Amino acid sequence: MIAAARRLLQTEGTSFTTQELSKEAGIALQTFYRHFAGKDQLLLAVFEAVVSERAAEVETAARELPDPEVRLRFYLSEILRSLRGRGGGLVGSRFITAEHWRLYQIFPVEMAQANRPFVDLVEQELHAAATAGVLRPTDPQTDAWLALQLVTAVFHHYAFAPAPASVDDVFEQVWAFCRIAFGGPPSER
Repeated sequence: MIAAARRLLQTEGTSFTTQELSKEAGIALQTFYRHFAGKDQLLLAVFEAVVSERAAEVETAARELPDPEVRLRFYLSEILRSLRGRGGGLVGSRFITAEHWRLYQIFPVEMAQANRPFVDLVEQELHAAATAGVLRPTDPQTDAWLALQLVTAVFHHYAFAPAPASVDDVFEQVWAFCRIAFGGPPSER
């Protein structure tokens, strides 16, 4: 059902009906309602799956990076990376932002849980960076949550604001802020 919902989101946005979903998934409508109370709960499951998959992809891609600070920087930059290709239509950054905020207002606990894989990834690297002596986070769990909130807010802002001259420059400013907040020295510019 989640795979069918992802396909429909790409073609229909959130305007698809549960009847269309059941047809796309090849299931009876009552089967859908046995698993989900409604379409919003399905969308929560989609967000959770997408975030979990993306966090695993980013962690795998960073596995060969030389140290925890570099991996941490990579993880945070990957969240903003999709702003470079803003012409993504219904699955673009505006769609993601609008649905993320809408669902967060209705299901704050569940959306926080859906974002947990990225928070855990950042927290893991903050612990590793502290152990390696390259950063001195005050509270890795809180710092990870705050960093993700900051990067998400920047993503959401630029999803609707005029495009920045360079997403990379925006990220460098965000990273310089986070690096100091994580107890690291200011970046050389």
